[in-house]
Amino acid sequence: MSNNEPPEHLHLLSSFEAGWEGLNLLYEIEPADEMPEIYMGQHFIVIALDNFRASYMLNESWQQVDYAKGDIAIIPASQPFPRTQIDREVPLVELFLEPAIFNRVACESVDADNIEIVPQWHIRDPLIQHMGLALKAELEASGADSRLYVESMATALSVHLLRRYSARQQQIKNYTGGLPKYRLREAVNYINEHLDHNLTLAEVAASVQMSPHYFASLFKQSTGLTPHQYVMKCRIDKAKQLLHIRELTLVEICHQVGFQSQSHFTRVFREHTKTTPKVYRDAL
Repeated sequence: MSNNEPPEHLHLLSSFEAGWEGLNLLYEIEPADEMPEIYMGQHFIVIALDNFRASYMLNESWQQVDYAKGDIAIIPASQPFPRTQIDREVPLVELFLEPAIFNRVACESVDADNIEIVPQWHIRDPLIQHMGLALKAELEASGADSRLYVESMATALSVHLLRRYSARQQQIKNYTGGLPKYRLREAVNYINEHLDHNLTLAEVAASVQMSPHYFASLFKQSTGLTPHQYVMKCRIDKAKQLLHIRELTLVEICHQVGFQSQSHFTRVFREHTKTTPKVYRDAL
């Protein structure tokens, strides 16, 4: 590699081609090299999947940080990611959270604008680590079918960042009481009428004139399930009904209940019923 060529980053998995909105994920092999300062434009979270040393140019001097597997760095969208040297090749999971999502959740949760996230160069946060690995597994298994799940995770991640890493201690609102019965009925009807669509949290919340975060909080109180979990349950319930219609192929049923890939449909069906759609149909 010449001195003028940027180091090669081996991208093993990326959500940017899967249509995720608000929150994206990159799983890559970070090379042992130096990277220039760069503005991300999003809240940037790095999860180390192995040990390495990073040297950051901060306040005009190099500062070294030794990372172990599971360690995390958080760089807010308002700040550049500094010039960085990495001492060895290392696998990383990187999360990119849109400021608009964070700001919307902040406005709903604390009635405040311009909440600042404090940079964190070296922390342990089991919840963020779990979220990152869960999103990676969801992208590997589901791809473009993950939009509703990702929106829910973006909201949960925003609340966690707000609670733990904002510049001022925030008192997060607790929404209680669940949805009014008529709004719950409207939301459930909308979900069931659009199961063949790639539903989003924003879309379902808009059907009952509510914000996504507020809706998701009250919906779970009313049903005991997150919107994503409820939609998956409805899809599998409908699939079981359609499996009685022998004229329909498994691929047709897969698409009629909103799955874009048969492998994802089979995986979720097995999670809910302990068997595959084909075995379920054969036993009818």
